[in-house]
Amino acid sequence: MRRLRVAILGTGNIGTDLLKKASRSERLEVRLFSGIDPDSPGIARAKEAGVPTSIDGVEAVLDAAAELDAVYECTSASAHSANAPRYEQAGLLAIDLTPAKLGPPVVPAVNLEDARGAANLSLTTCGGQATTPMVAAVNRVAPVDYGEIVSTISSASAGPGTRANIDEFTRTTAAALSAIGGARRSKAIIILNPAEPPLLMRNTVMCLVDGEVDRDLVADSVRRMEAVVREYVPGYRVAAGPDVEALADGRSKISVFLEVTGAGDFLPPYAGNLDIMTAAAVAVGERLAGPA
Repeated sequence: MRRLRVAILGTGNIGTDLLKKASRSERLEVRLFSGIDPDSPGIARAKEAGVPTSIDGVEAVLDAAAELDAVYECTSASAHSANAPRYEQAGLLAIDLTPAKLGPPVVPAVNLEDARGAANLSLTTCGGQATTPMVAAVNRVAPVDYGEIVSTISSASAGPGTRANIDEFTRTTAAALSAIGGARRSKAIIILNPAEPPLLMRNTVMCLVDGEVDRDLVADSVRRMEAVVREYVPGYRVAAGPDVEALADGRSKISVFLEVTGAGDFLPPYAGNLDIMTAAAVAVGERLAGPA
């Protein structure tokens, strides 16, 4: 069985959760966990697990490039923008968990095969990972003229990067609904909910299509897509729907309501918005490793 040899750059919450998932995978071999903070709890956890570590950041990754196939970028959009050309020059595939958007956007359940061969793969946003599959599921049986999603996440699971880039989140997610999901027009909204105890990630997906639709076909497509996503995000589920409503203008409105519970590997279960990113990252790496 071929294993993809990977490095993880970024030792914060995302990088540490990804480390736990990737270390459990039979298709991935984590050869380096690198950051710049010597006091990072993530570094300590990696050492305890026997994973090679470094506090030399991207330089350590590049020094080890000959022994690697890919690097997971878990830093920031600005850092990845600076690092990406160096990865490509070193022959490393970059799997990007930041909002940098330098490579084609990828949602494993929908379009990974289309992006094979690119030097840089963008995992878009947590909202994009959660909702784009449902837009794509509707679109394959009834072309979507307009797709709109609302992602509600716990305020406790939104770090400073998310808070500083809300507008970028909405634009990137909306772009994924069209570029990957197939919606002709799209819109995304994010809500940070401060409720205590923290609530799970919840997503509302609304699609407008021309004319009447076959409710059974839509429901079947949605359920099949749910099953595909659950293969790598077990906590992903359709909480309600799909609901189909005939509108007065002759169009149909299709609504799907989603819930994402995190696996609790390192991040708390309510942080499904973060868990879906690390789970998608592992799924991409495993599939790029090739057949078992």
